[in-house]
Amino acid sequence: MERSVQSVKQRTARQGRNGARWLRRALRFPFLLVVALVILFEEFAWDELAALAARFARWRPVAALEKRIMALPPLAALAVFLVPGVLLLPVKLAAVWLIAAEHVLTGLTVIVLAKVAGTALVARIFSLTRPQLMTVRWFAAIHDRVVAFKRSLHETLRAMAVWRAAVAWLRRLRASRRSGGMSRFVRRRLEHWRRS
Repeated sequence: MERSVQSVKQRTARQGRNGARWLRRALRFPFLLVVALVILFEEFAWDELAALAARFARWRPVAALEKRIMALPPLAALAVFLVPGVLLLPVKLAAVWLIAAEHVLTGLTVIVLAKVAGTALVARIFSLTRPQLMTVRWFAAIHDRVVAFKRSLHETLRAMAVWRAAVAWLRRLRASRRSGGMSRFVRRRLEHWRRS
């Protein structure tokens, strides 16, 4: 009797491990897809939004504020770096509430706008405060881990055909925008999607 109870426990444990393994495999692609979309957005938008935010530095009050931010000590620079995330958290929570209240389009629009505004602010503040932030030992360690994680994730994503196609599409989008052909590019994309 004792032996049969033990074998049932072993079988159950084995099934649990197999179930967990199956669940990890099943969730891997959706997880990678979401992470890939976030990274793709940030890669596409980081430099563009940082450049857009830098244009505001031409305005004298913003230029003066940026000078003061660059002169901050490390912990004060860290506090300033965290401000956009803290300020946008209630906005994102309100967007989730809108989605729950069946205002899905409005909620998603608020989330996208908050992500764009947050990325622009964080990119600019990071470029201004990077030297100070890297002197905070634990911040530098987290930064290095995040960079290493993104690097390994990039290697995984680069192996995917969907990723390569998305990157090629974004490069064509940037090139057409620089040459002034954005509307022509969009028209061609729409015609292609209508045909398929």
